[in-house]
Amino acid sequence: MKKVDVILGLQWGDEGKGKVVDVLTPRYDVVARFQGGPNAGHTLEFNGEKYVLRSIPSGIFQGGKTNVIGNGVVIDAILFRAEAEELAKSGHDLTRQLCISKKAHLILPTHRLLDAAYEAAKGSAKIGTTGKGIGPTYTDKVSRSGMRVGDLLSPDFREIYSRAKARHERILRSLDYSYDLAGLESQWFEAVEFLKRFRFIDSEYFINGTLAEGKSVLAEGAQGTLLDIDFGSYPFVTSSNTVSAGVCTGLGIAPNRIGEVFGIFKAYCTRVGSGPFPTELFDETGDRLCSVGHEFGAVTGRKRRCGWLDLVALKYSIMINGVTQLIMMKSDVMNDFDTIRVATAYDIGGQVSGEFPYDIADSLKPVYTDFEGWKCDLRGCKSYGEFPAAFRRYVEFIERETGVPVRIISVGPDRGETIVRE
Repeated sequence: MKKVDVILGLQWGDEGKGKVVDVLTPRYDVVARFQGGPNAGHTLEFNGEKYVLRSIPSGIFQGGKTNVIGNGVVIDAILFRAEAEELAKSGHDLTRQLCISKKAHLILPTHRLLDAAYEAAKGSAKIGTTGKGIGPTYTDKVSRSGMRVGDLLSPDFREIYSRAKARHERILRSLDYSYDLAGLESQWFEAVEFLKRFRFIDSEYFINGTLAEGKSVLAEGAQGTLLDIDFGSYPFVTSSNTVSAGVCTGLGIAPNRIGEVFGIFKAYCTRVGSGPFPTELFDETGDRLCSVGHEFGAVTGRKRRCGWLDLVALKYSIMINGVTQLIMMKSDVMNDFDTIRVATAYDIGGQVSGEFPYDIADSLKPVYTDFEGWKCDLRGCKSYGEFPAAFRRYVEFIERETGVPVRIISVGPDRGETIVRE
């Protein structure tokens, strides 16, 4: 049998996974999303056009490839419909390319309201959620009271929905949260009918059957490793397992069916929302990374916090995921910097450590190694040998420190601005 290759982010999300999936898709027969919800915005650019995907796998633009939304994903029918209709305008007929797991959970209108109510109740301790209802949907999944895509086919669908709605409204009343559900609910029921146009599958049988036929599968993650519910900077994390182990539960494959693990990272670091960020820059350099890198959320529009590359966190993510190949994104953003810094250790209360700690306290200070900037436009380079020596030193330092080869380097947003090292 073939194995499932995995592509996932190694930082706090927004690493550029969508572009790389699009670049790698020609090698695969199936692209499958294994976790997350519509707060993840994968931006792809080619032929002068820009596309933003929330729930739909990034392999959708490579004709003839089957794309799967796996059981580990949570789906908002309203946002899915808007996304699919926008793609249809550009000539992509998703009904022929996209399959949806019956076991994927549905984000209900009341899940969105609960998300807002819970966040409001936290006051100054807000997580920084996108308010899409993703956390409450995963909560219902774990408490065995969620609705799944397969329930849309049940003759008792309305009754199942009504029970969930009543349960959520009791919680909203207990939180003294005022809301207007009617408009959102009407949109949701219309969007559910649209969702039913797609092929609902038992994705675990589909994926394993595909492998048994000798076909290749690429599993696509959302968010990043440092937002994983177990291994991320808890509680400032997402609600699912973003790491490679999540592929097994999010698609229904055995651990020995995982092949290559492609780990994506930016040449620097970013983070959206609240939570610790050891290498964050609060000065002109941080603002410059943000403006040159266009660091604003593809779905939310939120400004991303920016900082230097954190090798302590990167090595931690590589260990957790079993990364076999590294992919470095947005190298071109630092074209004009005189000095490039990399955090190689943490100073925690006077003790220098190379381990990612249980609790990232404000007293933690990164220990930096400085590199000479490359001071040229990398976007003009067509092969690794054409890169300036200063940039190659930066790449090869990362390889030595992590013990993993950097196989792909992105030097611009377009799919053609990608250097693959053989």
